[in-house]
Amino acid sequence: MNLRDLHYLVALAEHRHFGRAAEACFVSQPTLSTQIKKLEDELGVSLVERTPRKVLLTDVGRDIANRARDVLNEVEQIKGVARRTIDPESGTVRLGIFPTLGPYLLPHVIPMVRERFPRLELLLVEEKTETVLHRLREGKLDVGILALPIHDDSLHTEFLFEEPFLLAVPQSHPLAKHPALKLADLSDQSLLLLEDGHCLRDQALEVCHMAGAGEKSGFRATSLETLRQMVASNVGITLLPTLAVKPPVAQAPNLQLVEFSGHAPSRRIAMVWRKSSAMSGFLKQLAGVFKDLPRDLLDPHSAATASTPRRRKLA
Repeated sequence: MNLRDLHYLVALAEHRHFGRAAEACFVSQPTLSTQIKKLEDELGVSLVERTPRKVLLTDVGRDIANRARDVLNEVEQIKGVARRTIDPESGTVRLGIFPTLGPYLLPHVIPMVRERFPRLELLLVEEKTETVLHRLREGKLDVGILALPIHDDSLHTEFLFEEPFLLAVPQSHPLAKHPALKLADLSDQSLLLLEDGHCLRDQALEVCHMAGAGEKSGFRATSLETLRQMVASNVGITLLPTLAVKPPVAQAPNLQLVEFSGHAPSRRIAMVWRKSSAMSGFLKQLAGVFKDLPRDLLDPHSAATASTPRRRKLA
């Protein structure tokens, strides 16, 4: 048994197809099939049920594939320890981030990361929260940037910052005239929200629950940009995170941003990695860069002020 054979088995478990698994491993299908058969002979058990249309792993095959995945992850950890002993700030970090944060945070942070760690290769993956968590647990990602809370004792969470929400309304909407809002001002409103699976949907629903507001029926957006354009088109109102309305994001016409008075509703953002990770020391340094955002980036007042239409002076 060798690591290559374990890699083939894990690929087969993920792709459920000899051809696609072989392609993922950069070998021919006969090569992968032969090595899986040799592994079965060595272990004395059947790992795979071969059917005309797809491949199914046996119960013992799934168990061994899960353990093989853990072994391969540990091997990568060993390699990572060695690389970072030689050069602590070099190597590759696979970072997952959710789509209602990634496009708005990364343009501000990536230049700072490159300046602080010029030899670091940062590979970015944008996925919904549950997918990022799944890939973290399986070792397919090294670190994630997610919204709290995260209920997983195997993961370390490093708090980064708190991001306030603003209310986005059409400029003709009655709430657009308010200099600042209280949650109670939303009590009779119905908000446009994202589809299921986005953590921002859950956060917005929590705000709705606290305010006594509801969800506008018949529509669920797939992205923040869709929400923004629907508000600008007078379809409804919604909550937007502060980073999503700051430059370089362009202002949408007919969209007014209104801030909340007092402690605004917000989301808390953290960097997350496995407690067992050999990269923990370096990831704390990386988290320090993400914490060092310019203060005005998280200031909702400047965003609300910038979206207020200027009144023309009478001649």
